[in-house]
Amino acid sequence: MAHPVRVGVGGWSFEPWDETFYPAGLSKAKQLSYMSRKMTAIEVNATYYSSFKPETFVKWAEASPDGFMFSLKAHRFSTVRKTKDDMKKSVDLFIGQGITALKEKLGPINWQFPGTRKFDAEYFKTFLSVLPKEKDKLLLRHALEVRGSGFDVPEFYDLLTKHGATVVYAEDDEFPKLRHEEADFAVARLMQSRSGEVVGYSSAEIGRFAKLVSGWSKKQDVFAFFISGAKERNPAAAMALQDKLGIAPPKEAEAPAAKTPAKKAAAKKKK
Repeated sequence: MAHPVRVGVGGWSFEPWDETFYPAGLSKAKQLSYMSRKMTAIEVNATYYSSFKPETFVKWAEASPDGFMFSLKAHRFSTVRKTKDDMKKSVDLFIGQGITALKEKLGPINWQFPGTRKFDAEYFKTFLSVLPKEKDKLLLRHALEVRGSGFDVPEFYDLLTKHGATVVYAEDDEFPKLRHEEADFAVARLMQSRSGEVVGYSSAEIGRFAKLVSGWSKKQDVFAFFISGAKERNPAAAMALQDKLGIAPPKEAEAPAAKTPAKKAAAKKKK
């Protein structure tokens, strides 16, 4: 592959994962450290609902190994503004909260629009114009996730190309499957995992995803996230795709071990 492919899931805190993914006894505080050593990227959904302090982004960066990346979902209010001034204020508020503290671990920013937002050339021309290309000397990558109608037209793709952005490829029957080939990166959200499959998908489907992103990687950096669906299966799906692609975390990036009952008892005695 000419360009890197990074694979992950949405977030790292989900109760069923305590049974299906994390080793027994692993503390919540170590979950990000553990997951970031099993996958190569994470999409952070919490930033869609809340703002965070720069110290939080520093903490995330320090907990993850070199080469790992975080894709952040922009705050939900930032994609419902109607005027250019309001768009810019919301965008600047999100960008300015301290996300660049992630430094080289900052991946694409996902700007998710509601399904009621149909393609309007002037609206998206305005929105794309307020997205900064860099912040604190760090290049920013913007991916628009659109769920309405009318986007599969040359005019939309031309706008994305002009502004150096891309559109999220959504693997879900409810949303349009849009593919933009002119950006230098691609983002896929794979949202149809099933509880009846051990790794969320059949081996044939994992193979299809591998072929898909391998093709994209000939010209683009690729970020593929298993989101929604049977969420309890998504970590297994991500690791299955990594295996199929021959992707492995760095050897020096060892996942933290969970405390066994014996270790817990020893720790209490030391106190």
